[in-house]
Amino acid sequence: MNAKSGTPKKSLMLFSGRAHPELAEEVAKHLNVTITPQSAYDFASGEVFVRFEESVRGCDAFVMQSHTAPINKWVMEQLLMVDALKRASAKRITVIMPFYPYARQDKKHKGREPISARLIADLFKTAGADRIMTVDLHTAQIQGFFDGPVDHLFAQTLLARYMRENYPADNITVVSPDAGRTKLAEKWANELGGTPIAFIHKTRDPLRPNEVVANRVVGEVKGRLCVVIDDMVDTGGTIAKAVTQLLDEGAADVVMAATHGILSGPARERLSECGAREVIFTNTLPIPEEKRFPGMTVLSIAPLLARAIQQVFEDGSVTSLFDGDA
Repeated sequence: MNAKSGTPKKSLMLFSGRAHPELAEEVAKHLNVTITPQSAYDFASGEVFVRFEESVRGCDAFVMQSHTAPINKWVMEQLLMVDALKRASAKRITVIMPFYPYARQDKKHKGREPISARLIADLFKTAGADRIMTVDLHTAQIQGFFDGPVDHLFAQTLLARYMRENYPADNITVVSPDAGRTKLAEKWANELGGTPIAFIHKTRDPLRPNEVVANRVVGEVKGRLCVVIDDMVDTGGTIAKAVTQLLDEGAADVVMAATHGILSGPARERLSECGAREVIFTNTLPIPEEKRFPGMTVLSIAPLLARAIQQVFEDGSVTSLFDGDA
């Protein structure tokens, strides 16, 4: 109890799901706190159980979960953690999802489809979340799906800084793997001091759905170090083809950089064999040893998350800490 004001002292408590405990532990070290102990396990039917081992009454709760495969299980576990905190009288609940689940389903492409990214936001609001913190959303409009504050952090700045510190910027061309990522490429170009940008234009045959029949590089890449950028890499097919295309067009070398390494199915083989000099991700999602290979670099976003958590806890400005559109 604060003797002058008579108000209780604020209490920051950090909670972690089971999907990516290593990242949560790293964040905890930066914050100089310990992760609140909990029981979490699966019943034989597949149902998830969680229970916190300490009182959470009146705390400022930060609930971390990285939504990797099996994604539905980890979404459910985080929802149950939020519900448990709400019912145990936590004062404020911030959901931290470094990788926002179902982000690619953010609009209806055809009739009778769900808008799954909106449903995720609604589920967490119903469970009791007051705030969401996430990193490099697939589309910025997802921020509007949640009825409450959304802290949209930018790890692309971290990736661009790594490139600036390890490669000569005067010979870099930033490449978008398709026309839809040119705005991101422009941000990168600014971060690197005004480097040129290029993009890969995809040509499709209307009689062959879901199949790219030709690629054309738009921009100057010959003799240059090209950095192909994206927000996420799933199976790796699109970005690996982009690397091959750039090398065929005379690029001196190609580096690949993305925030979220989903790395499903054949991704490891595609990325390791496509000819890229280096492949750079952050650890928003766990990347186990069997998915890694020589030439892969994984940068930690733990300092970024820890700074944002501290600012939210102290009712400071998150926007002032990070570059990008608030």
